[in-house]
Amino acid sequence: MSDRRRGEPAGVLDLRRLDLAPGAGTGTEVPVALADTTVGGQVYEPDPREMRARVDVASSGSGIGMRLRCATVLRGPCQRCLAGSSVAIAVDARDFQATGRDHEGEPDEDLDCEYLSGPMGMDLDVAAWARDAIAEAIPMSILCREDCAGLCVRCGADLNVAPCRCPHDAVDPRWSALGALRERLGDAGADAP
Repeated sequence: MSDRRRGEPAGVLDLRRLDLAPGAGTGTEVPVALADTTVGGQVYEPDPREMRARVDVASSGSGIGMRLRCATVLRGPCQRCLAGSSVAIAVDARDFQATGRDHEGEPDEDLDCEYLSGPMGMDLDVAAWARDAIAEAIPMSILCREDCAGLCVRCGADLNVAPCRCPHDAVDPRWSALGALRERLGDAGADAP
């Protein structure tokens, strides 16, 4: 049986249909289609592209607490050597919507859930929440392996396969101005009392 009613957009959960009394809670799975994610100009594909996100909702006198759990794997190029790589992403995110908030006014990040919209502000955009939570969980570097040596900056050789034949004692010309500055400062430091 589908968790979605006819006319309800994919990836959106109408919280009104959960019919939660204060103090009650429930959980459901919502089908979500994931799009590619671009990180540092590189495209990473989600696997699986379509998943089921677990959403737990609890109602209290002060508002509605929501929890999102989902997992995916992003596949794309290593950020050091461009070989194929993947990173597992597990999401466990929480949000809250306070009771009696005016949806027309300025939102408050502690009291308003940015993923709620629609009639009476009760349509939870699970797809957008999952997308944003996955983006926040991406590590700083996506690597083919933890000790990836990357590519040689001069010849482009894959240093994971073999060392390149470039001379490594040569100074990159872009750093020559700093070398001259170091020499000048070294000479000035020798004259100091």
